Amino acid sequence: MIISFNVPAGSGKSTIAKRLAEKLDWPHYYIGGLRRQKAKEKGLTPPEYNKRGETDPSTDMEVDEYQKELAGKIDRFIIEGRTSWYFIPQSLKIYLDVNEEEGARRVFWELQKENHRNEDRNLKTFEDVLESHRTRKQSDMIRYEKYYHINVYDPANYDFMVDTTNLSIDEVFEKVWKFCENKINIA
Repeated sequence: MIISFNVPAGSGKSTIAKRLAEKLDWPHYYIGGLRRQKAKEKGLTPPEYNKRGETDPSTDMEVDEYQKELAGKIDRFIIEGRTSWYFIPQSLKIYLDVNEEEGARRVFWELQKENHRNEDRNLKTFEDVLESHRTRKQSDMIRYEKYYHINVYDPANYDFMVDTTNLSIDEVFEKVWKFCENKINIA
């Protein structure tokens, strides 16, 4: 069984996906991390890389092919990625939602603790992060509609959705765990 996570930024996806992978003792893959690395190698931020992707499909297709290959080689893993649900249709698809202000607040708080992740340029205020997230989401919608004719932000594409806006990480994890426990053979 493969479990895929998709979400807006700041919803807790990485924390929950990593925690679930640890509990199940399954491998964990983070497509956003691969994209961040590819952007960094080109001297770009993720939003700049995404903007490039609006006219250059290779920026998405490289990691999308990687996801398909993983699904052909490994039976059990957790994956985070905007298009993972689409390229691994047999996966158990989980969507963690968050309102955009809370998502930006969470990311801004994380950036205050650790500013080493390749996020965007000049994220000095909450408002900067909020605008960056809006730009990222718009670029995602343009690229994925153009190349794949999909809306990755449509909860109807997923098997399970949790709005994390007013929940603690433990509360979100409990909901995700109960859903997974009922859907897969965890033994």
